Amino acid sequence: MKNKNTFYVTTPIYYPSAEPHIGTAYTTIAGDILSRWNTLLGKEVFFLAGTDEHGKKMEESAERARQSPKTFADHLTLKFKETWKLLNINYNRFIRTTDKDHEQVVQTILSEVHKKGDIYEGYYEGFYCTACESYYTEKDLKEGCCPIHEVKIEKLKEESYFFKLSKYQKKLLKFYKDNPDFISPESRKKEIINRVKEGLQDLSISRSSFSWGIPLPFDKKHVSWVWFDALPNYLTGIGYLENSKQFKKFWPADIQILGKDILWFHAVIWPAILFSLGLETPKKLFAHGWLTIKGAKIGKSAGNAVGINNLVEKTSVDSLRYVLFRETPFGQDGEFSESVFIDRHNNELADKLGNLVSRVSTLAEMYGLQKTTPIKSDKTVKAVNNYLENLEFDKALNEIFSFIDQLNEYIQNKKPWETKDKKVLYQLSNGIKDVSILLSPFIPRTAEKISKTFNFDISLESLKNPLKVSKIKKSEILFRKIDKSPSPIDDMPKQKAQKSEVKTKHQETKQITTIAPEKPTKENSPKVSYDDFSKLDLKIGKILSVKNHPNADKLYVLEVDLGNNDKRTIVAGLRNHYQPEQLQGKKAVFITNLAPATLRGVESNGMLLAAVNDDDSHVTILTPDEDISEGSKIR
Repeated sequence: MKNKNTFYVTTPIYYPSAEPHIGTAYTTIAGDILSRWNTLLGKEVFFLAGTDEHGKKMEESAERARQSPKTFADHLTLKFKETWKLLNINYNRFIRTTDKDHEQVVQTILSEVHKKGDIYEGYYEGFYCTACESYYTEKDLKEGCCPIHEVKIEKLKEESYFFKLSKYQKKLLKFYKDNPDFISPESRKKEIINRVKEGLQDLSISRSSFSWGIPLPFDKKHVSWVWFDALPNYLTGIGYLENSKQFKKFWPADIQILGKDILWFHAVIWPAILFSLGLETPKKLFAHGWLTIKGAKIGKSAGNAVGINNLVEKTSVDSLRYVLFRETPFGQDGEFSESVFIDRHNNELADKLGNLVSRVSTLAEMYGLQKTTPIKSDKTVKAVNNYLENLEFDKALNEIFSFIDQLNEYIQNKKPWETKDKKVLYQLSNGIKDVSILLSPFIPRTAEKISKTFNFDISLESLKNPLKVSKIKKSEILFRKIDKSPSPIDDMPKQKAQKSEVKTKHQETKQITTIAPEKPTKENSPKVSYDDFSKLDLKIGKILSVKNHPNADKLYVLEVDLGNNDKRTIVAGLRNHYQPEQLQGKKAVFITNLAPATLRGVESNGMLLAAVNDDDSHVTILTPDEDISEGSKIR
């Protein structure tokens, strides 16, 4: 009898005929989110992922690569494992259908089903799509093409063994009626039921025209059809043959996540096999929609696969994990757009979450915390739990960010940078704790960073209990914003942009260094004389106020007191590196005798000096060690 405090989640196993892309990552990240959430709830979780390595498709791909099927599979399976590691996917087992224990499980199942009389020898003639390793009737085809891959389909004629799928038609229909939650979403369930009602044909489950597969135990001239090989992986993964405590503990699976294009195999063929074996069926199948580009499913065969490494390099792993499940309800098709991807990263992760953590941690480091009644998050926690039970990832994230919006509004209203109110800072810190724990299944690395800043554990206990008062240190920048718009100097001639590198490095440093054809080196740096340097008027100025530039994400508009009644507006590219409260009231070094320059519609009358490291990731303004009066000259 399965333990109620366990959770078993699976994803499909993928053909390693090409490297993984965001379409294949989509399902696996969803499984990881559910695994992490149920672990957080205190359940013992088993999360299974893997690769499906047999079949004609794999054999043909290996031939084109001039490799044996096993060598070809070994190489690409490693790519899957490396990608899942990159995406911080924490599975319990990565199963391969070429694993010895799995081959034994498949042969055992074939023997058991054969002995029961549910497998018989016959003759097959019909249409078979190698790309999806699936049989189709003539009415299923679209102008002679596979309905999924839209390629011309081959007609096969060969001896075959058949599984008596038709025997289980009535039992399947009764099962769907008695178990209304078995297939989700609801629209997919109706499709399956209607197709089963039309009648089921017995299923050809062996092939003799190629050899890359698991031989049938009762006829070595035949190898198992790839789906009769693949589906039992969900049993192998938790120790079916051993009849182990682990198998009894976790079977039946709590949820099996899959793409809508393979629902038929999981909702009809899979339970029929389990009926024949006398095993329980999974509790729930969830068939999600496709990620699309311009309406076409993302995939190698469509020629529109989006590389995972490029997206991760542009933003971060957590950004990719977040945006994939924020934009579209999980059961529906979702249009992938890099523009929307960047907007979500900038506006939600960087501006809302990242900015909140940075502001509160900075103020908490300066003024400390004093324990008081926390801002309640009970309704948010309950709502998130309900949404995740139903795989409504987008709604769960919307609920969490509504609470983040509440915290951002609270800090704006309370202005702790002015009041230095330690109780307000405690309430905000406790709220950050709660949202970080709730977000941890989606963005685990970021949540871990926040937990170390505010000194709490990612656990259910931490979620239930108030934050302990401790010494807080300013957080690192969690999400660096991506600039989609042109640089302020995009319209400049190339040579002029290079000269600006020397004069304006403190302004939008990252952008300016990017457009220059090469960074200055010892050999190519422009040479300046002492007379040139002496022409610069360098003064100490005090920053009176800091405002966001209305037309640029990376810029601040500073009001600066340069002494002797000289107050100026100066634009500086510090928004990705400093919070307003970190700059307000600071004294820094300014160049004061440059001609005014208009940057994104705001006139700047001077420049602030700052130090920047080689990769432009860290900027530090130059400030005097001692309290020197405004207007003092630098010589």
